Amino acid sequence: MVLFSFLLVWNNAPAATCARVKSQPDAWVAAKTDALVTAAHAAYEDDERGGPVYGKVVSRIADTIEQCKLAEDDAFAGRYREFVEYVEAASLDQRPDHELGFKVSDRQYFEETRALVQIPEFLTDQGFLRSVSRYETLERAKSFLRQLNSARPPDDQLVFFSYKSRHLGTPDNDASYGRLLVVVPGDAGRGVPDKWVQFGVPDPGARARVRNVSVVSTLAGEDGTSNVYFKDFYRTYRRDGSITIKGRWELGYGDDNCAQCHKSGVLPVFPVDGSVRADERRAVETVNERFRSYGWPRFAGYLDETKFGPGLGSANVDERERRFGSGFGATTVARSMTCTAC
Repeated sequence: MVLFSFLLVWNNAPAATCARVKSQPDAWVAAKTDALVTAAHAAYEDDERGGPVYGKVVSRIADTIEQCKLAEDDAFAGRYREFVEYVEAASLDQRPDHELGFKVSDRQYFEETRALVQIPEFLTDQGFLRSVSRYETLERAKSFLRQLNSARPPDDQLVFFSYKSRHLGTPDNDASYGRLLVVVPGDAGRGVPDKWVQFGVPDPGARARVRNVSVVSTLAGEDGTSNVYFKDFYRTYRRDGSITIKGRWELGYGDDNCAQCHKSGVLPVFPVDGSVRADERRAVETVNERFRSYGWPRFAGYLDETKFGPGLGSANVDERERRFGSGFGATTVARSMTCTAC
């Protein structure tokens, strides 16, 4: 009898919740919006601790929307369309088979986009992989790339440089900020995307290996948009000295929601000051010019980016003053450009 009573109460709990939501929809949406904003702000300030909390908040709201069939309720969905669509899209990566945050499963995405995100074969050369895997031999890797360029036509030149990232480590090493970026030109007319291939590089003298290699591919369209595709790979260092590369997801390490940070697809590169050699600074300008040529990003139907709103900028105070003049930081406009205030 006690068990029956417990089950009866438990089964009625969702119904009671749905009744409250539908009787006071404005109050419920307002409360959940506040919870979302608070959790998102905490995640922005400290992703390691705040990120999981934000995920739970999104999941709980998504569960209520699903249990109460709010997306199918014409009155509710019509009044709170943006809220419902945002939560549905933002909660996708909480599913174990949707870590990328796309409409399809991770397996389906990688199967369908394999040719678009595969690392070019010449970048899997064993000598190159050994050279790019240590800071001390990085110049050898660049010499290899320069040799490749000597046999490539002017409009098909690889653009490359090494630098230090301002903010992010690699997926396998949060403390590793070294990078070698190689931009491989494509041919949109033949359906071949540009590939931005980025190798994590250990710090000078570091003994720990960095495994990650990221690929962001962009296929420009004639309508001023471009489709963007992502994949992370891991290098495996064998005892015989060979290095193999395989998808991070295929190796069982899961993946991340790439579009959460890459709302613009490829991101412009803003290296740590002084981390790019003088003879490679022009390459930084070249890749950022290429980034600006891609137009509005699309994700080939795997994600509807319009549900998320604009991404945050990365300009700091110094950069803003260079653009708008000294003293800009003291103006009302500048004070209003503090995204974290909201």
